[in-house]
Amino acid sequence: MNLKPPFKEPAKPEMENCDPCIRVALVEDDRFVRERLSEDIASATGLQVVKTCSSVAEALIVLPESHPHVVLMDIGLPEITGIEGVRRLKVIAPSVQILMVTVYEDSQRIFDALLAGAGGYLLKRTPRDELIEAIRQIYAGGAPMSGHIARKVVQHFNRIGEHSCEVDRLSRREREVLERLAQGAAYKEIAEMLQLSIETIRMNVKSIYTKLHVHSRGEAVAKYFRR
Repeated sequence: MNLKPPFKEPAKPEMENCDPCIRVALVEDDRFVRERLSEDIASATGLQVVKTCSSVAEALIVLPESHPHVVLMDIGLPEITGIEGVRRLKVIAPSVQILMVTVYEDSQRIFDALLAGAGGYLLKRTPRDELIEAIRQIYAGGAPMSGHIARKVVQHFNRIGEHSCEVDRLSRREREVLERLAQGAAYKEIAEMLQLSIETIRMNVKSIYTKLHVHSRGEAVAKYFRR
C-alpha cells in the first residue's frame, strides 16, 4: 500500500478559548458506535471530530490529510486489526496520540496495543464524560485507562516482579541449568556442558521446579523469559 507522507504535526490548541479545538478522528467499523462516539465528542467543548473511518486501510489513506491530534481506534476491525493499525499509523504519524476504545479486556490484547504504540485503553462501555476527559488527558500527555484495565496492568507488573524474585532465588548452578533448558538442550547435553552427571542435572531441575512453583520444563522456561 502506498502511504501518504508523514503527518505535518498540527498546532497545539489554545485551551483558554478552545479555538482551534483538539482534533479527533475515529476508526470504528460499527456505524452505530461510530456515529454515537462522533456525536458525544462533537458535543464536548474544545473537541472537534475531523474524520471517521471504518477500517485501518481507509485510515492510513485519509488521516494524513486530516491532521488529528488524537485517534480513537477499535481493535476488532476488518482485514487489519486495530492493534496493527496502531503500529502502522505510528510509523507515518509518530506524534499522533492513539486511544484504544474496544470491547476487549483480555491482558494479551491490552499489552499488544500498548506495545504497538497506543497511549491509552478504554472499554466501549466507558461513560461519555470519562471518554471526553480521556481524550483531553491523552492529548495532554497522560495515559488514560478504564479502571478495570488499569488493574490488569498493575497485576501484570506485580506478576513480573514475582517471577523475577522466584528466579533470583535459584542458585548459580540452577540458573545455569535453567538457562540451558531455555536454549532447548537435553539433560545429557547439559550434563556434558557443565561436566556434571545426568542425575545431578535431574536433581537441579527438580529443585528449579520447586522454587519456581512449576511442574514442567515449559512453565520453567516461560518464567525464565519473563524475569
